[in-house]
Amino acid sequence: MNTPSELCLTLPVTTRDAKQAHDILVAVLDTVPIASVTLRSASGELEAQTAKILIDTMKKRGITALVADNPELARSVKADGVHLSWNKDSATTYADARATLGERYVVGADAGRSRHDAMVLGEAGADYVAFGIPPHVEDRNTAEHRQCDLIAWWSEIFEVACVACDVERPEHARYLAQAGADFIAVTVPIDLSPSDAVKWALEMQAAIATTGVAA
Repeated sequence: MNTPSELCLTLPVTTRDAKQAHDILVAVLDTVPIASVTLRSASGELEAQTAKILIDTMKKRGITALVADNPELARSVKADGVHLSWNKDSATTYADARATLGERYVVGADAGRSRHDAMVLGEAGADYVAFGIPPHVEDRNTAEHRQCDLIAWWSEIFEVACVACDVERPEHARYLAQAGADFIAVTVPIDLSPSDAVKWALEMQAAIATTGVAA
């Protein structure tokens, strides 16, 4: 059996709910094994002051801290790197981010549903290749099956780490872990209380904790 998938968090943040996001982050990190956290603006730009407080909390606990889609902000707040969401020119977006951050930072990118884009990103030196499901996709069931197929394909052939993004249900997390994802990035419901967020994260962790794929 291969090593079980590790759990990552995607934390949507606005300045208005910054304290709620911080309380959730502390509660989850103090209870559940988490490999990394990606901060994503829930509306407008993510303010540097808000990001810095959350990133300092992660660093004190040895958690990899990423910022979504803003290499300049990632560098200014001393994050560990950047996660790049899918776009139609992912190769250029990756190249620009790498030029901004250099080799010391983590630069990972979502290839969407494109095998070609995934291979281009892997060859370009991305630290990980992700496969996510954009929010605008209406047929989530079909998209989830496609995502599992892409994860299984990538994990079987390539050595670059594979991340499954936009995961919201334990069942979905389990299927992706069985498909061979190295990391499962689950999106935290920011409207939960800290205690409910911990319960939610524990359910996600339990779904993938004992899952492996045949070597």
